[in-house]
Amino acid sequence: MYQLETEAFFDSAHFLADYFGKCENLHGHRWRIVCRIGAQTLQEAGSEASMVCDFGRFKEAVRSIADSLDHTFLVEEGTLAPETLAALEAEGFSLTILPFRTTAENLATHVYERLKEAGFDPTRVEVDETPNNRAIYEPELER
Repeated sequence: MYQLETEAFFDSAHFLADYFGKCENLHGHRWRIVCRIGAQTLQEAGSEASMVCDFGRFKEAVRSIADSLDHTFLVEEGTLAPETLAALEAEGFSLTILPFRTTAENLATHVYERLKEAGFDPTRVEVDETPNNRAIYEPELER
């Protein structure tokens, strides 16, 4: 299998509701995402001949996902009171409401799904919360 890999970074804040530890408090990370796509064979014709895909197109897709999460407060839907959300929005804070708990594991799945929607075939997505801690999502390979 041929594979391409690229990475991007974003800074955002989050907290984990119903968690008992430091992460229940609002805090931020310099998140790193590493995405890998693969193909059994290379393209045969066109401008992407002899490639899995154009690296520029792949890099742009990954960076676009990172940019959509950059410098925003990642909030699990339903975890903050409507009044709190309204107050934060009134102050001009950028909020990204997500339908899942904002763990590195769920963010890896989210990035994977966004790449699939963009027409890529991701084989692995890593999301690092810190330089030493990461979550990895690899879809089950169909055989």
